[in-house]
Amino acid sequence: MAILTKEEAKKIIDKVLSYSKSDEMSVSLTGGRTGNIRYARNSVSTSGESDNLALAVTSVYGKRSGTSTINEFDDASLEKTVRRAEEIAKLAPENPEYMPMLGPQTYLETSTYAESTAKITPDFRAQAAFDSLDPCRKKNLTAAGYMEDTTGFSAIGNTKGLFGYNRATSVDFSITVRTADGLGSGYANPDVNDVSKLSTKAATEIAMQKAMASANARALEPGKYTVILEPTASVELLQNMVRSMDARSADEGRSFLSKKGGGTRLNEKLFDERVTFISDPMNTDLPLSPFGGGGGGRFGGGGGDGLPQQKQTWIEKGVVKNMFYSRYWADKKGVQPVPAPGGFIMLGGTQSLADLIKSTDKGILVTRFWYIRAVDPQTQLYTGLTRDGTFYIENGQIKFPIKNFRFNESPVIMLNNVEALGKPVRAGGNLIPPMKIRDFTFTSLSDAV
Repeated sequence: MAILTKEEAKKIIDKVLSYSKSDEMSVSLTGGRTGNIRYARNSVSTSGESDNLALAVTSVYGKRSGTSTINEFDDASLEKTVRRAEEIAKLAPENPEYMPMLGPQTYLETSTYAESTAKITPDFRAQAAFDSLDPCRKKNLTAAGYMEDTTGFSAIGNTKGLFGYNRATSVDFSITVRTADGLGSGYANPDVNDVSKLSTKAATEIAMQKAMASANARALEPGKYTVILEPTASVELLQNMVRSMDARSADEGRSFLSKKGGGTRLNEKLFDERVTFISDPMNTDLPLSPFGGGGGGRFGGGGGDGLPQQKQTWIEKGVVKNMFYSRYWADKKGVQPVPAPGGFIMLGGTQSLADLIKSTDKGILVTRFWYIRAVDPQTQLYTGLTRDGTFYIENGQIKFPIKNFRFNESPVIMLNNVEALGKPVRAGGNLIPPMKIRDFTFTSLSDAV
């Protein structure tokens, strides 16, 4: 029962809505099957599968709201949940920013669901783990990995007539490979909706190559270097920046998009002209939930406003074109609400990672950043460490592995120092190109592998 059809989900939601005595009520129904397999020190340690089905009810009186959740679906339990939500709402303080619920919406038909992923079995997971472990054992390398696959749905509805439904699948795989002496380390972290696009063996071979190549690292002096950032390195910095493109934060002076003295930097050129960010729920390499607006979770919706997701351009040729607006802030400013994207696409070029390396006279290749923390959120300054394969490049070739660095850098500054962009690939639920960046700031050395 964990994965309901659109008709089954609507039947339950309609029944719950029929119990309402409040001014407004919304219902969120989510369910899914999640499977996983984990291994460390070249041996599987855990494997499992779980099903879950949950319903959340939010009742509203005026500007007072209350929410109740349940995972029992008999009529008495459903009605009891509605009454509990109404009771909580009557006791709650008024929310001065409450917005009336949306009426019926039109949602895109996105391709977030892949039958190949929905059909994953424990035997499939075991084979995926073997395909990763076997080559490591043969090379006397040590592997630690985790694969998680999820198939599920999200449905939303309310007493204003809104209804939305979406099915989605996803597979996340991460692999760390170490040399026997522990001095070399490599990493890969692909994610897909369609498991037929995932090869745990191919990902592991990349991590193996990095592990063997990164042993006996040499120390370089900290400073400013030209870097080639693989997508797994830059994804978190870029995510943090995109998530900060909130109009309210900018208007209130709390954002890198705030202008000194008031106002925002909308329609200003803040980045290199090669920098363009979009989101597109219909993109086949990065399909997204068709609705959002309040924390959609893995499958969308999740009890949010249910705002439709549309293709958006956030940054175009270095110019900030859009910010996301909550319904409350949009109403206050007299503009249309714009939900935050579930994932973003940074446009790039056609060059491969190898091409970027060949074009570099002197620089550093970074596989991954780790332990990233904010130093100054208003300027987007972050600190963190390189990890799992950092290499010195000279005359277009990787010359030798180097010890890891701590960095202090802002993605805003980073995206003004673009030398070249490669072909975008999927990383962390986004599409990001490998990037060649000048004057990247490394502040100290790290003994971490």
